[in-house]
Amino acid sequence: MKKHRVACAALLTFCCLLPSSNAAPAKKKTTIGVSLLTMTNPFFRELGDAMKDEAAKHQMEVLLTAGEFDPARQHHQVSDFITRRVDAIVLSPCDSKSIGTAIAEANQAGIPVFTVDIAALASGIKVVSHVATDNFGGGKMAATAMIEALTDGGKVAILDHPEVESVILRVNGFEAELAAHKKEGGPGIQVVAKLPGGGAKDKSFKATEDAMQAHPDLKGIFASNDPAALGAVAALEKAGKLGQVKIVGFDGMPEGKQAIKAGKIYADPIQFPDRLGRESVQGIVKYLAGEYVPPTVLIPTALYRKKDGEADAKLK
Repeated sequence: MKKHRVACAALLTFCCLLPSSNAAPAKKKTTIGVSLLTMTNPFFRELGDAMKDEAAKHQMEVLLTAGEFDPARQHHQVSDFITRRVDAIVLSPCDSKSIGTAIAEANQAGIPVFTVDIAALASGIKVVSHVATDNFGGGKMAATAMIEALTDGGKVAILDHPEVESVILRVNGFEAELAAHKKEGGPGIQVVAKLPGGGAKDKSFKATEDAMQAHPDLKGIFASNDPAALGAVAALEKAGKLGQVKIVGFDGMPEGKQAIKAGKIYADPIQFPDRLGRESVQGIVKYLAGEYVPPTVLIPTALYRKKDGEADAKLK
């Protein structure tokens, strides 16, 4: 009888040690799937790092990828996010129109979609919120810099990247400000070419060579971002025309700022990728908590000239 009581007590102790079938399962960590335009541009690397840092503060995980300018690759990344049942998706579209198919699939799966830096232009889709630089205002700022640089006016080429919405806005703002300046009686600055720079140094190098060949009297170049501006710098250096043709870039990445300090680029409307990344994650946190999130958040640029580079303690 005593042995029976001991066996029962041991069995009871063992059962108490077993996990209860009524115990709540471990809470799944909130996960954000992110696909940026590229990670070859320091701007997007800084943006992605800021998103991961901000997400960690909220005990969230970021799955960071990049389409590398390939819409099909980006679509596959979104499909993988859907399969993994992430809690939210953030995109910087490689193509603002074709991204619509991938966003529609995420919508159908019930996963909220956000965009950062580059907006989606497809119809019939739902994007919760778009966080971006005020690219139209930045384009106007770039034109202000070009007007400063070309006091007597002249011919200007644009290193374009029309597949992405942010550059469309930059170019529209640039041209709008030049038109307003001309209307007010300022020296005429004529846009004589829009060439595909692709937001990349190598393509912009070739585009600049083509622009100089077609327009030997070219006076200025507006580049869609810093890699494009640096491609223009390389082409002008090779042709012995650096300084004769004024370059205005866009971004304000360290290499671009160094070129401004050296006098190779006249100025940049600079962006704040760290803030873009943090604002994006903060919007997701609010949305998942049931709070209101504005459909658009625009962050102004600031004009960075040579004097700013010379006073910049961050530049070596």
